[in-house]
Amino acid sequence: MKFFKILLIFIIAVGLNSCGPYNFTGAKPIDAKTFQVNYFLNNADLVEPGIERTFTIRLQELIQNQTNLNLTNTSGDLVYEGEITEYRITPMQATANQTAAQSRLSITINVRFSNKNKEADDFEKQFSFYFDYDGATQLVGSKLSEALDVIFERITQDIFNESLAKW
Repeated sequence: MKFFKILLIFIIAVGLNSCGPYNFTGAKPIDAKTFQVNYFLNNADLVEPGIERTFTIRLQELIQNQTNLNLTNTSGDLVYEGEITEYRITPMQATANQTAAQSRLSITINVRFSNKNKEADDFEKQFSFYFDYDGATQLVGSKLSEALDVIFERITQDIFNESLAKW
């Protein structure tokens, strides 16, 4: 009987020890209250107007939606900044008529992240993703919006994972 009491106490102790802060976004507990996303400049050779603003807003929204951090314009505990370094359209498959059957839009963004409370978390890293589409299609209007949605969703989630989830 004494063995079972000791075993029960051990199981409870281990169970309580393994329980800690948890949330469904994957973000680890972080010693910060505010974050700042500086405007990401578009330094790509091929410039698509407006994508830098769209990306900056998407990153702000993702962090706001997945954490309890407050967005600020100055002196954030966490600071995200960088630039769009590549916006490229590449033919992926050719047809018999020497035209592109499939094309790929690739975007690369260089990100500098700094954590004022824990400098060991700071990094500078490039994140990129792509969107494949029919080569006969012009990448304008709703098709461009769809491509940017797919690419920016992936890149912003990767940035979130690298900076806050530590995946």
